[in-house]
Amino acid sequence: MRTHLITGAGSGIGAVVAGRLLERGDHVVLLARDAGRAREIAAQHPGATTIVGDLAQPGRLSWALSKQALPERIDSIIHAAGVVDLGPVADLPAALWEQQLAVNLVGPAELTRLLLPLLRVARGRIVFVNSGAGLRANAGWSAYAASKHGLRALADALRAEEAEHGILVTSVYPGRTATPMQERVHQQEGQEYDPSRFISPDSVATTILAALDLPDDAALTDLTVRPAR
Repeated sequence: MRTHLITGAGSGIGAVVAGRLLERGDHVVLLARDAGRAREIAAQHPGATTIVGDLAQPGRLSWALSKQALPERIDSIIHAAGVVDLGPVADLPAALWEQQLAVNLVGPAELTRLLLPLLRVARGRIVFVNSGAGLRANAGWSAYAASKHGLRALADALRAEEAEHGILVTSVYPGRTATPMQERVHQQEGQEYDPSRFISPDSVATTILAALDLPDDAALTDLTVRPAR
């Protein structure tokens, strides 16, 4: 049995990945932003363990984890949590920049740092669920794209730094995926939301599981997943 820690398991891609890992009998640890959300996620994913830590407050993650029991080893971290707020640079306030950079970049970096000793024991894998916005920034997407471009840089640097410890790092760049986040994006864009036009979260989850399940002598580093139509 392998142990996986997942962020963003309350909905979308993270929820599907958590469910599929539990179905096959793996041990799953889910990070929730607060105790109330932890109870909701635990009810959604019977058999999973929940821990509390708010990615929006990276500086408090060390304190939060120090107060909770962690597994002795972690075979993978799947960073699937994220937030998005669109707007032109001329109108986007600092608070929205700070929130997106915290949840999408600084929080994952700090959580990874804190858990690296457990990952090194297992010679584990780290998967960053990035975005097409991590490869190209369009008008109105400055803050979100900046956070995802930064996440790509984090993954690339981490891959080089942790190779000596046997840790493998994958970045997955999904195109538009039918998730609650995508519905929120459409609301911000003032467009009608039609989930049938987009990739299903299950398809992206299949890609993530493929990266996790490769033999130890192989690694997927960068994967782009696009809608087939």
